[in-house]
Amino acid sequence: MHIQMQNIHKAFGTNQVLSGVDFELKDGEVHALMGENGAGKSTLMNILIGLHERDQGTIRIDGEENYFASPKEAEKLGITFIHQELNVWPEMTVLDNLFIGKEMTSSLGLLNTRRMKALAKEQFEKLSVDIPLERPAGECSVGQQQMIEIAKALMTDAKVIIMDEPTAALTEREIQKLFGVISSLKKDGVSIVYISHRMEEIFTICDRITIMRDGRTVDTQPIPQTSFDEVVRKMVGRELTERYPVRNPSYGEVVLEVRNASSKGLFENINFTVRAGEILGFSGLMGSGRTEIMRTIFGLDTLDSGEIFIRGKKANIRKPADAVKHGIGFITEDRKDEGLVLDFSIRENMALTNLFSFSNKGFISASKEQDFVDTLIKRLQIKTQSSETAARNLSGGNQQKVVIAKWVGIGPSVLILDEPTRGVDVGAKREIYELMNELTDRGVAIIMVSSELPEVLGMSDRIAVVHEGHISGEVAREVATQEHIMTLATGGQ
Repeated sequence: MHIQMQNIHKAFGTNQVLSGVDFELKDGEVHALMGENGAGKSTLMNILIGLHERDQGTIRIDGEENYFASPKEAEKLGITFIHQELNVWPEMTVLDNLFIGKEMTSSLGLLNTRRMKALAKEQFEKLSVDIPLERPAGECSVGQQQMIEIAKALMTDAKVIIMDEPTAALTEREIQKLFGVISSLKKDGVSIVYISHRMEEIFTICDRITIMRDGRTVDTQPIPQTSFDEVVRKMVGRELTERYPVRNPSYGEVVLEVRNASSKGLFENINFTVRAGEILGFSGLMGSGRTEIMRTIFGLDTLDSGEIFIRGKKANIRKPADAVKHGIGFITEDRKDEGLVLDFSIRENMALTNLFSFSNKGFISASKEQDFVDTLIKRLQIKTQSSETAARNLSGGNQQKVVIAKWVGIGPSVLILDEPTRGVDVGAKREIYELMNELTDRGVAIIMVSSELPEVLGMSDRIAVVHEGHISGEVAREVATQEHIMTLATGGQ
């Protein structure tokens, strides 16, 4: 399928999101679409599938003008969009999620469960996915849910698949499986629009790249004719000389100590410390227990045995409010369901954990609150027209910045960052890394959980590696390598 989008314009109210974008997708190519958060990538694709209506411009499919009234229309023609924010129904089974709205029936109108299971198993085998079809989707990991979405798209006999950050929640093994599937689809003539901020993936899997900045098309090039540095410069409009800022840490006292922590079925006998001014990286494969350890420290999950100490004093943390009282902030990996109230404004989200800062005798000072919010919007360079903009209307990267601002505002002693740059563009990543350095310079102890090994190696002062609920090793920054970390993460010595 050959798609041409020319001179596409789109505004939401007074916010001009797209200003004359050109994009072309050829038969059987994997085409990268890159740009900073808020550049307009997802909006452009949502216009293609009929989720948004363009204000101006033309769309041609196989040479003929074509405009869809809804994503369902686009899907009927063979264009499917796998969104960054997963669209699974947690209470329904994996099988029901795969066939929702496309249920197969017998001649009597009864559900043909046997046929649906056979097709689902066939698709899962192609993806090398092993997920019980009867399992509620909500009990699946984020990575498994992503694979369910991909399988669902492939079952529509799609000719064009748009993938928005498809590997953000996948393990390295799952990513390699996905790349294999993409290569097979490409051989069969399926075209892929690949939206990602992971530069290594773009240069591994894609044929061409279109770069967007501030709602405009900057350039389209074959991948072999461009480079990492050139793509970054065109994306952000400036040079990023170093991917990770230099760290010159100065360590203080041990702020947080975890002793012999265990939670049945999740992790066992966890011991570690983190000092003021230090970034302790946590690495490991998805499902290893990294996130569960952090949730327990913050009081979201139950600690069955073991102790937590804050500045040498035992802390009894049974719920998040207890953690906050002890100066612990937690930026969760799931910003949509756990990090933000999407219908609340930026101001309301930032104020949620900080009301005590600008209230007196139960009354909130609106001016103090606004000053607080404006300062954080400016400091984190959150792209928005107003602090009253609803969080759901922000790009993924700007949503992440609001979550970070919410916790930075409490002045934490310990800040836990779980996948802090997932779905965030290269320019915004750099801003988050610089903020982490600023916080550690002020004596904050940071624990960073990340699936991106370059990020773990680039920002951590020490790295704790988790394997099947145990810390399999701790590595100093000076001697850490990707091979060493992966060996420990997979149970090696």
